[in-house]
Parts: sequence; C-alpha cells; structure tokens
Amino acid sequence: MISRELARALRDGGLVWHPAEGDRFQLDLPDEVELEAEAEIYTVSAMTIEARPTTGGTNLAFNGTTEWALDAVAVADAVWLPREDQLRDLLRRTFRHLIRLEDAFEVEIEIAGERLRFEHPDPSEAYGMALQELIRRSR
Repeated sequence: MISRELARALRDGGLVWHPAEGDRFQLDLPDEVELEAEAEIYTVSAMTIEARPTTGGTNLAFNGTTEWALDAVAVADAVWLPREDQLRDLLRRTFRHLIRLEDAFEVEIEIAGERLRFEHPDPSEAYGMALQELIRRSR
C-alpha cells in the first residue's frame, strides 16, 4: 500500500478517485477537526462503507458499523490508497516493467519515447512515484 503522503500528492496532482468496492482510504479532514479515525484505514464495502452519489459529488456513507459518530464524508475529505494493481492499471500503456533489484523494486515507464525508472523497497510506492510523474507530465 502506498504512503498517505504519496496518496495525497497524487490526489493534489490531479488523480481522481471514483470509489469502488474494495478500495481503501483514510480520512483527510481539515486541521481544525481532531479525529482519531483519520489514521484508520477504511475499505469501501456495501456492508460497511458505501459510495453514494449526491448532487454535490460522492459521499462515503458509514453504515452504522463504526464506533464513532460520523454518518458520511465527502470523497474530497478522504485520501484514496490505491492498490498495486490499480496503480499499474493507471499507468496504462506507459508501463514497461517491474523488476526486483537487490534492495528495491524498479518500475519503468515510457513517456514520449523517454524511459523513466522509479525505485523503492515497496513496489506500490514505486508504481505511485511513476504515476505521479505521469500525472505531472500530463498537465
């Protein structure tokens, strides 16, 4: 799983999340709101947390199974923590390979004929770093 910091950077860079069953996320509420639940990792699931379209966007509705008093939050108040397979899918045709190095994993992508490599001990982070660069160059 990617770090919260990288997930925020991807979101702030323009990655749009359309919540789906099995997606993981953390709350990212304004600084003035103190909430222990912000550090928790939640999973979208019809049984516990549902993505519900509203006129103002999408809300993540907590279906009474959580112990804290929050009925729903806007997707804008959450940080999506995409899985490795989701990150790879988002790289689309730019993805070339993932290889295991001695102390890390290397993800290689190709953008406009240029091959770029991203190394990290966690393959999800390497994918996330590659996606961050793809988003940056797409703007």
